[in-house]
Amino acid sequence: MAEHQLSKTFPVKPKLKAKPRTPKETPESKYWSSFKSQQIPNLISSITSLTYSPTSPHPFAATHSASLALFSSQAFAPTATISSFSDVVSSASFRCDGLLIAASDISGLVQVFDVKSRNPLRKLRSHKRPVRFVKYPVADKLHLISGGDDALVKYWDVAGENPISELQGHKDYVRCGDCSPVSMEMFVTGSYDHTVKLWDVRVTDSKSVMEVNHGKPVEDVIFLPSGGLIATAGGDSVKIWDVMGGGKMVYSIESHNKTVTSLCVGKIGRDCVGEESQQYRIMSVALDGYMKVFDYAKMKVTHSMRFPAPLLSVAFSPDCTTRVIGTSNGIIYAGKRKAKEAVESVLGDYKGGLVPVEEPQRRVLRPSYFRYFHRGQGEKPSEGDYLVMKAKKVKLAEHDKLLKKFRHREALVSVLGSKNPENVVAVMEELVARKKLLKCVSNLDVEELGLLLMFLHKHSTIPRYSGLLMSLTRKVLEMRDEDIRASDALKSHVRNLKRSVDEEIKIQNFLLEIQGIISPLLRVAGRR
Repeated sequence: MAEHQLSKTFPVKPKLKAKPRTPKETPESKYWSSFKSQQIPNLISSITSLTYSPTSPHPFAATHSASLALFSSQAFAPTATISSFSDVVSSASFRCDGLLIAASDISGLVQVFDVKSRNPLRKLRSHKRPVRFVKYPVADKLHLISGGDDALVKYWDVAGENPISELQGHKDYVRCGDCSPVSMEMFVTGSYDHTVKLWDVRVTDSKSVMEVNHGKPVEDVIFLPSGGLIATAGGDSVKIWDVMGGGKMVYSIESHNKTVTSLCVGKIGRDCVGEESQQYRIMSVALDGYMKVFDYAKMKVTHSMRFPAPLLSVAFSPDCTTRVIGTSNGIIYAGKRKAKEAVESVLGDYKGGLVPVEEPQRRVLRPSYFRYFHRGQGEKPSEGDYLVMKAKKVKLAEHDKLLKKFRHREALVSVLGSKNPENVVAVMEELVARKKLLKCVSNLDVEELGLLLMFLHKHSTIPRYSGLLMSLTRKVLEMRDEDIRASDALKSHVRNLKRSVDEEIKIQNFLLEIQGIISPLLRVAGRR
């Protein structure tokens, strides 16, 4: 019984070595990881915006250079390219029926195209400077909203090609905007003046009905599906605001390291969260190359994914099967997720005259058969078989064998002769647990004591070992003081040990000085 208990502790392993932390994969992480990414390369320049058609099969549009490219969401292949632009295209938006698409460019022009024929139907000229965003209101086929570097927001009558309202109030470039999902007359815009304004076109004085200050130049703003909350992106943070509560900030997400460039809303189903109702997530991308998924019901980041380039745009399909991310180097990372139902229908049904191939059935071996008792070693066990597993024999090192026989001093000397400091520390920890380490040190002869002092000189200043080894060093010097004074070799080891400790103390003092210089600077930067 004692032998069995001892075998569980061998071979001895170091306890001071930090174990790598492996994050636990959640069902939601598995859900977002199931979007297998593929690249859509060869686009001319940065992907300034991405948008999905609201109608099935949900093609998506990407703006890059002086072009607007349309892609299939099934094969991620380009279906058409619109090049009727004189300058860089900045934004695009599908109409609610998916038949028309509006696009803006930095020449100040907004154009409306027929998706099938790709012919320009309307050209809206009023902005004097680059237009940065254009948006169709939800369920509205007759109007458009645009904003640009002239700090103006315009509400357009598309048929008449003239602005109905010219909304003033921003003091810097208007860079983004979004329309309310519950009202065709309300929308928000974000500007480099750090503010986000809520507009209602029914208000006659052309003033915003609400304003919030993000604190940094606003790169993107979106309505959340309820219509009562908005999310804003600026600097390295994403903030959620309660519109119904008068513009109160609900939460600030500080998970990115560089400027957040784009936001969108993604919807996940019950196959991920295990609940009947579908839930929404905020997806954000930034110049640090990360895409983050934020659950704003629980106020936490639930997934993060790294891409090898700065990210400028993101979009998620309305049917929750694809997502696309645009980069600064002209590559779109498109991801498609095959639903479980689709897999089952493919495996369970067969159409077009194709007959499923049946696998040949193997003859089951029964205990009454003669061949049952002559199976080879490669035979796999059946489901009901009882497996008798032979325990693997653990090969023990010399110091483990000596510890097992309670020959403590010899085990310490044996491991000191090896070149692995982790094994030495592991043996020392085992001897401390047995209360035999100091007794072993007192019984070492001069040559063996030299081995111990040499080991302490080399490794006592290493941070993960220093807690044990520095206290042991003090005890060794106290207990073997007379032997050290009588031996020149031992004195040399002690001098080397003292030199390494003095150098470590100098380094630590130098680091403390640097910390004293940096800490006030960080406090000043934090106040700003």
